[in-house]
Amino acid sequence: MTSFDKAGVGHGARTRLRRTRGGAPLPLLVPALIGLVFLVLPLVALLLRAPWRSMPELLTSAEVWQALQLSLVCATAATAVSLVLGVPLAWLLARVEFPGRGLVRALVTLPLVLPPVVGGVALLMALGRNGVVGQWLESWFGITLPFTTTGVVIAEAFVAMPFLVISVEGTLRAADPCYEEAATTLGASRFTAFRRVTLPLVAPGIAAGAVLAWARALGEFGATITFAGNFPGKTQTMPLAVYLALQNDPEAAIALSLVLLTVSIAVLAGLRDRWMTAS
Repeated sequence: MTSFDKAGVGHGARTRLRRTRGGAPLPLLVPALIGLVFLVLPLVALLLRAPWRSMPELLTSAEVWQALQLSLVCATAATAVSLVLGVPLAWLLARVEFPGRGLVRALVTLPLVLPPVVGGVALLMALGRNGVVGQWLESWFGITLPFTTTGVVIAEAFVAMPFLVISVEGTLRAADPCYEEAATTLGASRFTAFRRVTLPLVAPGIAAGAVLAWARALGEFGATITFAGNFPGKTQTMPLAVYLALQNDPEAAIALSLVLLTVSIAVLAGLRDRWMTAS
């Protein structure tokens, strides 16, 4: 085939590609538009029904501010726990070959698909006063975790940590391990190589995973209310406050929902460049 023919074939392929991108068949376009409306309409309705005039008053009330403050503190603490435990776990899954690694990865990601209420019940069975570990914590150290602020942090970390582990593991798998191997051949220990070489390489993945974990922890409801309860000022986070306000003060519920919506949009905007690069 001549260069002219090859160029012609390439031009034809590019033309067909442009046509595919430019138009969509009706059987695909209609359900796509319906799906878009289905996902966007509730958010638009939330914005339309928002009490914009009384929004400052609602968001500055003592109950709402208490829930906001507790949510931010607990979500940040849960993210810190996820970083301390999740980054080494992601490194183990990405860098170390051991029997049953696939099973371990499945167990780590299980909270992603596990109903949050089931996760809360599981935490009660493990860390409750009569739980497998909780009974010993109370009898030996006098530590009670359920229905406390610490319980909120544990419940949020349980559902949020898999997001960080998946993000960091994916970044570690994409990073070339030759730099770590070079550091070890120059006399660095495995931990020094991890601290001085690996962590700077995967810092963007860690940051993205931490943001996702923080957002997930901020919006956690099922595991929190099951394991920590709904006590104002102690365990009542924003999602729980929304649920309670919806029964007594719908305008406050909408205001809190808008706060959570704003945080979610900010997270998506912050991670946009990472997603666009990956695509």
